[in-house]
Amino acid sequence: MGKPTIGFIGLGLMGANMVENLQKRGYTLNVMDLNKEAVATVVARGNAKEANSPKELAENSDIIMFCLTTSAVVEKIVYGEEGVLAGIKEGAVLVDFGTSIPASTQKIGKDLAEKGAGMIDAPLGRTPAHAKDGLLNIMAAGNKETFEKVKPVLDDQGENVFYLGALGAGHTTKLINNFMGMTTVVAMSQAFAAAKLAGVDGQQLFDIMSSGPSNSPFMQFCKNYAVDNVSDLGFSIANANKDLGYFVQMVDDLGSVSDIAKATSGNLQTALDAGMGSGNVPEIFDYFVNLKK
Repeated sequence: MGKPTIGFIGLGLMGANMVENLQKRGYTLNVMDLNKEAVATVVARGNAKEANSPKELAENSDIIMFCLTTSAVVEKIVYGEEGVLAGIKEGAVLVDFGTSIPASTQKIGKDLAEKGAGMIDAPLGRTPAHAKDGLLNIMAAGNKETFEKVKPVLDDQGENVFYLGALGAGHTTKLINNFMGMTTVVAMSQAFAAAKLAGVDGQQLFDIMSSGPSNSPFMQFCKNYAVDNVSDLGFSIANANKDLGYFVQMVDDLGSVSDIAKATSGNLQTALDAGMGSGNVPEIFDYFVNLKK
């Protein structure tokens, strides 16, 4: 059998590199993005054309892939009058690579199933450079038969493809992962800020903390900014704020509460409101250094 035709919506840094990798591997693509320059770059490589609407893209694709920013954007593209739901073929599969709210993912999956189509949530780990080489970590979930159907394509995109169970488990796992990671970075950044305010040498603090169980790559990222003024964790305060908000909502949907996540989210939101959203998360150190009672 030949390779399936891929419809890809979302040509940001990650999505564009994922598409380039698919093109190198011989896939034919239909693509969409608000950035027409990004679309033109993909089309110029060959074996790709621009779709005029999500509906048209879905009508002409066997697997539709999203690499989008928020659940609200995903729902708009799925449910719009010219949306994916209106055009998706029976037997086609939607794969959401973004970080979305699990309850939203499950609702979309149910509506797609009524049209005979499937869905896989497959949030990503690693960087755009890994995406270009097909070396991502992919946390996939959904109906097992549907997963097996798209797995050959996921294997071309990821070095490690994890199957996590029922639809929504991928987005749930990604939000838990990001809750842990971003809470750690925010806490460590305040630790370095407290040291600076107290006149304690940041390098010495790092040497002491990193010699014990607190040591981690996240601590290194925080030290790099707080001590060496190098911002090298490629994840923005704005994105972290979005993901922590989604985690808080997810826990609420589960009938529980996370005061830890709310505190982290509150600090990220305040830093965002202060115009720091485009900075990498360890840059919240500056916010804590200047924070007054």
